Amino acid sequence: MDIKKQPKPWYIRYRYPILSGAAGIAILIYALFLIVTSGTRRVDMDSVVIAEVKKAPFWEYVDVEGLVHPYKTIQVNAMENGFVERVVAEEGAMLQQGDTILVLQNPELYHSIDDEQDAWSSKLRNCQEQEIEMTQKTINLRQQALDAQHQMASLKKSLKQSREEYRMGIKSKAELEVAEEDYEYQRQKVLLQMQNLKHDSVSTRLKREMIAANRMEANKKLLRMKGRTQQLVVRAPVSGQLSYLGVTQGQQVSSGASIGQIKVMSQFKLQISLAEYYIDRVIAGLPAHIEYDGHQFPLRVSRVIPEVKDHQFVCELTFSGKTPANIRLGKSYRVLLELGKPEQALVIPNGDFFQTTNGYWIFRVSDDGKKAQRVNINVGRQNPQQFEITSGLKPGDKVIVSGYTQIASEKEIDLR
Repeated sequence: MDIKKQPKPWYIRYRYPILSGAAGIAILIYALFLIVTSGTRRVDMDSVVIAEVKKAPFWEYVDVEGLVHPYKTIQVNAMENGFVERVVAEEGAMLQQGDTILVLQNPELYHSIDDEQDAWSSKLRNCQEQEIEMTQKTINLRQQALDAQHQMASLKKSLKQSREEYRMGIKSKAELEVAEEDYEYQRQKVLLQMQNLKHDSVSTRLKREMIAANRMEANKKLLRMKGRTQQLVVRAPVSGQLSYLGVTQGQQVSSGASIGQIKVMSQFKLQISLAEYYIDRVIAGLPAHIEYDGHQFPLRVSRVIPEVKDHQFVCELTFSGKTPANIRLGKSYRVLLELGKPEQALVIPNGDFFQTTNGYWIFRVSDDGKKAQRVNINVGRQNPQQFEITSGLKPGDKVIVSGYTQIASEKEIDLR
């Protein structure tokens, strides 16, 4: 006997179409919700900062912290080899130019000086012997010339007498010719001796000049060698603070080695770090100033170090006039670096929107003040108080400049 099956309830029989329809309706409702609510968020006006876009004077400057550094740092080097016998000055001491920092000891240098002294004495004796020889030679030549002149005078008298006797017939012509030949020989001999004496005088003068030059050079060499002992005492090359001393007593120091540093304290400079954004704008000579204790102290950019590290580069500034009375190394001041003269521009106040949007867009408030929408903009120059807007906004527009932490992901917001 067949048993009649009971029909299943309708919600069981149509469960799959019902579930499919319910899922479709849910998806449709969610999509509509996204369409309606996408980019819109209600924001309390007290949580954001709204500012007006204005045409106003724009002064391009950078407000940055500057640290005081010495104007110059001088390296102190050892000019001679030696062992550190005694350290006189300590790190941090204020020194005047010429003050003793340390004393070196070098026994080999003193041996070299003794050898040089012996060489100098030997050269001096040689010079004296040469001068004596030249003097004696000159005396001999003068004596010979004097003898020849005397003999020539005698022969001249004899020749005169021979000629008189020849006229009287006492002497023959042959005897007269002999007397004339002797006289001519002696005359030529005297001329040669006088010429030799003249040449000797010139040669002697040149030799004496050479000997004097050699003696002077030997004296200078000896003085230089003795002067090296003075270099065993290392002194401060300039007045300032001995900021570093890298040797200890008994240490071996080589010639030319750096042993310390002196910071010149008569002048100071400020060192600042700027974002690489400004690297093409900052050049030597740009004006700046600091304000301290109610006074303004002008500065000038003296040096720009072009190396960029961690998106920063370094500038050095020197004072154009007086400096603060209590300025100290390592002290910081707020430096206002001027990048241009004030000029009219479309500006908005500084805010955190730039860090969030990189200056590519901003929320502009509607005319009724109830909504704000994203608009694309271009940001030009900037200073610590203002941004220059080059496109995307017009004077009178109102924009949200701060409070982007909670609204950065929205496209449109409702203000309440």
